[in-house]
Amino acid sequence: MHHVPGSDRPPIPGASNPRPLAPGETITVTVRLRPASPDKASRIYKRGPRRRGAKPLTRAALSAMVGASTADAQAVEAFAHTAGLTVVEVDLPRRTVVLRGPAPLAQKAFGVTLQCVTTAQGDFRQRTGTVTVPANLADVVTGVFGLDNRPQARTHFRVRRQPAATPSVSYSAPSLGGVYGFPSGATGAGQCIGLIELGGGYQASDLKTYFSGLSIQTPTVVPVGVDGGQNAPTGDANGPDGEVMLDIEVAGALAPAATIAVYFAPNTDQGFLDAVTTAVHDTTHAPTVISISWGGPESTWTAQATQAMDEAFAEAVALGIAVCVASGDGGASDGVSDGSLHVDFPASSPNAIGCGGTSLTVAKGTPAETVWTDTGGGFSTTFPTPSWQSQAIKSFKQSGRGVPDVSADADPQTGYNVVVDGSSFVIGGTSAVAPLWAALIACCQQASGQKLTDLVSRLYAANGGFRDITQGGNGGYNAGAGWDPCTGLGVPVGSTLLTTVWGLRTGGSPAGAPGS
Repeated sequence: MHHVPGSDRPPIPGASNPRPLAPGETITVTVRLRPASPDKASRIYKRGPRRRGAKPLTRAALSAMVGASTADAQAVEAFAHTAGLTVVEVDLPRRTVVLRGPAPLAQKAFGVTLQCVTTAQGDFRQRTGTVTVPANLADVVTGVFGLDNRPQARTHFRVRRQPAATPSVSYSAPSLGGVYGFPSGATGAGQCIGLIELGGGYQASDLKTYFSGLSIQTPTVVPVGVDGGQNAPTGDANGPDGEVMLDIEVAGALAPAATIAVYFAPNTDQGFLDAVTTAVHDTTHAPTVISISWGGPESTWTAQATQAMDEAFAEAVALGIAVCVASGDGGASDGVSDGSLHVDFPASSPNAIGCGGTSLTVAKGTPAETVWTDTGGGFSTTFPTPSWQSQAIKSFKQSGRGVPDVSADADPQTGYNVVVDGSSFVIGGTSAVAPLWAALIACCQQASGQKLTDLVSRLYAANGGFRDITQGGNGGYNAGAGWDPCTGLGVPVGSTLLTTVWGLRTGGSPAGAPGS
C-alpha cells in the first residue's frame, strides 16, 4: 500500500469519548486525481505573475489542461469495486471520483482508523494517521477527502453586541460603495458572483425586506447544492445564517445587476474543496468572481487539502476569476493560543486575494480609517512569497506569503446594516470585506469589458487606486506606509482602480482597445 502524501491528520484537539462508528454508517469520499497532462497543468499551477495581458481560458480549454484522464478514473473505479465501494460520480474536469460505502469497508480500503468523538461543537467522525491506496494508484491519487467530517472552517463575521462597548456607527452597503469610489453607473450587469457557504441559508422574505429598504431591486440569487448541502436557514443570526445573509446582501447591494450563485456545502475539508471546484468549473452559472468568508489557521489544514484548494484557485485565476477571501477575525494569532503568529487559509493562498479589515468613520464626507484590531494578517508558513509581492514586503524581511492584499471596513462597531432571519443587525468582520471586493471587481469587469488573469499582480503594481491605512495594529503587526500585514495595500478607490488596473481610460474604452 502507498501513503498519500500530505494526508496525515492528528486527532481533533480537545475531543473526548472516542468510540466506534455507529453500525451501518455510510461514508462518501472524494478522491482527487492527478492531471492527465502534468506539463500542461504545470503552466496553470506554477506560482508567479501571469503574463500581462494573457487572455483568460475558457472552461473547456482549462479542462483540457488540468483534467484527469479516463484511464486514471477507471483505475480508481476498479479499486472501488474490489473494495466493495460504489462509484457515485466521475468528474474529469474537476479531477474527482466520488465513492460511497459502509464505514468498515471505507476504513479498510484506505487503511485508516475511524472513530466517533465528542467536541464542544458536537459529535464528529475523525480519522487519524495517513491515508493509503494500492501501489498502482500511488501516482494517480493526490488526495482523499471525506473520511473525516470534522468542521474545517469558521465564519469570519461579528454581530455587534448591544449596547456597544464603544461609540459606534453603521453603514448601508451602498454608502460604502460611495466611500470606496465604486465606478459610477456600474451595476455588475453580465457578471456572476459565486459565494461559498458551509452551512446556513437565506430566506427570500429577508432579501425582499433588505433590498426594498434600499430601494434596490432584489438581485437574482441561485442556490447550488454541493455534497448534499442546501439552502437551509437555521433561524440563528449568530450562526451561519449571519454569514450567508451578510455575503448576499453586501454583494447584491453593491453589484445589484449581477447574478449571485450561492454554493452550499458541508463544513468539512471535502465540502469546502468540492464547493470551490464546483464553482470554478460551473458552466451553468459561470461565476466571474468568487467570494469566500470562511477559513481557519493554516495549521488546521492537511497538506493535501491545502494543495488541492490552492490548485483550484489557480484554475480560477486562469479563467480570469478573482477569488476574494476573508483574512480572519482573530488578529495576528488567528485565534490560535500557542503564543505564535498565524495566518488564515485559504486567504494565504497566493492565488487568492486576501481581504483584511479596517475601522471606518466618516466626518463631513471625509473617511478616516485605522486597522481593525482583530483583523487577520501576517506571513504564511505554508506558501513562499510570490514574486509579485516580494518588493512590497521587502522591509519585513519575511520569506512567506504576506496577508492580506487589500482591505475595507470590518469593525462591527463601524459595521454593515443587514437583515438576518427577520431582524435587523449590524455585522462586521472580514467576512464583509470579501463580498465587497468581489462586488467591486464585478463592477470593474462590467465597466471594462474584461477579466484579468494577472489581477493580483496588477493590484501590487498599480500607481494609485488605494487609500493607504497607516494607523493601528492587529496584535502582532502595526500599519505603516505602503503594504503592511494588517490592511495590505489599503482600501480601494474603485474608480481609480478601474483606470490603473483594468486600464479603462476616460471615455469608457480599455487602454489599447479599438477606438481608445
